[in-house]
Amino acid sequence: MERLESYVAGAWSAGRGKSHELVNPATEEPIAETSTEGIDLAAAVAFARTEGGPALRALTFAERGALLRAMSRAAHAHRDALLEVAITNGGNTRSDAKFDVDGAIGTLAYYADLGAQLGDARLLVDGDGVQLGRSPRFFGQHILVPRPGVAVHINAFNFPAWGLAEKAACAILAGMPVITKPATSTALVAYRLMKIFTEHAPLPRGALSFVAGPPGDLLDHLGGDDVLAFTGSSATGAALRLLPGLARESVRLNVEADSLNGAVLGPDAAPGSETYAMFLRDVARDMTQKAGQKCTAIRRIFAPAEVVAAVRDDLVERLREARVGDPSQDGVTVGPLTTADQRRGVRAGIERLAAGAAVAIGGSGPFEAASARDGKGYFVPPTLLVAEGPDGAPAAHEHEVFGPVATLFPYDGSAARAAELLCRGRGSLVCSVYSDDRAFAAEVLLGVAPYHGRVLLGSEKIADQAPGPGTVLPQTVHGGPGRAGGGEELGGLRGLHLYSQRTAVQGARPILEAILGARGGARADGAAAGGDAADRGRRG
Repeated sequence: MERLESYVAGAWSAGRGKSHELVNPATEEPIAETSTEGIDLAAAVAFARTEGGPALRALTFAERGALLRAMSRAAHAHRDALLEVAITNGGNTRSDAKFDVDGAIGTLAYYADLGAQLGDARLLVDGDGVQLGRSPRFFGQHILVPRPGVAVHINAFNFPAWGLAEKAACAILAGMPVITKPATSTALVAYRLMKIFTEHAPLPRGALSFVAGPPGDLLDHLGGDDVLAFTGSSATGAALRLLPGLARESVRLNVEADSLNGAVLGPDAAPGSETYAMFLRDVARDMTQKAGQKCTAIRRIFAPAEVVAAVRDDLVERLREARVGDPSQDGVTVGPLTTADQRRGVRAGIERLAAGAAVAIGGSGPFEAASARDGKGYFVPPTLLVAEGPDGAPAAHEHEVFGPVATLFPYDGSAARAAELLCRGRGSLVCSVYSDDRAFAAEVLLGVAPYHGRVLLGSEKIADQAPGPGTVLPQTVHGGPGRAGGGEELGGLRGLHLYSQRTAVQGARPILEAILGARGGARADGAAAGGDAADRGRRG
């Protein structure tokens, strides 16, 4: 059985002692093991700070972008091998595996393009300068410079390739070294990707390190210059905020957590319309893609009361077409959940939702998947529940069931009610509004924007272009307030802000302009991606 290694202090090394097992979730067969016991994580942090940090900060944005370009090309050259690992270790269908791996490749390429656009600069000029005195001589200017610490990334199990790449791309382009730790259950994908990077796209020593397994005492060694970016459960995110060392040292923390994403069908988007078809397509995709294991997946569906029955029937028809089974077999469109614990949690969640809603398809009971071997595999069928009224099924507004599960609610068709229902999620990564009525869309948007990191306004104008709310694009921010963790990633150059220090510089205007010009300052708001960059980085 393959034993995963960690890449720290510029070298690969295997942990010792008790190992954690990785399995194929479709067959429950062990495929790899890993341990971090005995790995000196304090030395790993120190090496990244003292070796990787100075090396990256000495490079221009264009040179850092070139590193990302090499990483993207190396991953693309080994794409097929990565897809096979994602199928075996992640339970992904080939389409699901592409969603993860191609998202990683594209996001690296997108930030490589941004680096090229920023050119020979080593700092970002943030906004316009401002006159501070009676004459123009006394001047002020904000700049963004790399933080001198290390960025520790703790990633989720559902996107091991994209999660590694999207965080690392922003940090490396900003000039900050990275220690990345994937979720153990699907770490084989990230491990193979890291092997590809070290062999075919080597970075400066210490610029990118990799911890394959439990984090041990890694977080104990972080200080005020460092960044911790976490994607996972809200419970773990809350626990991280309470760690005494992180609080004492004021470690910069970014959390992306649970999210009860919603989709609203406007009263004008009648069955048979292009916008209605877009709505059905997006909901069904989010319920089945990655077996519903996406932080951006639609969990709550709101439709005008008079068309709820039609929406239910149309969604059930689409979900019946899904073929759940071993993703290595032809014809399978929905794979298993990632672990036995995930399946237990999803089944329990369905039962909790079913206490206040009717099951239209699927459910929490035993399920025989296609091509499953001897009843093995962590399979759950796509499950749609229907609440009796807009205030029914309160658990759907409180508990995220992280699988192929969503709840349908009727509402009165008003924009105010739609916004109020969406906001019951108490902070989400994304919501989507399907309507060609601009007044309706505008009212919902203004009502929900404070509670959402992203809003998709679906309409016939973009029905043939938009990939759906479940797809994260690097050009726009990913994150959300409240329950969703309060964090923010990506968003073009905004993604670099987490890893940068904003400093106000005051002085004589000619001196400031000479210094910033000599340092090659690029505008933080003036390098929006265009051309090739705008077409890259789509996770999906």
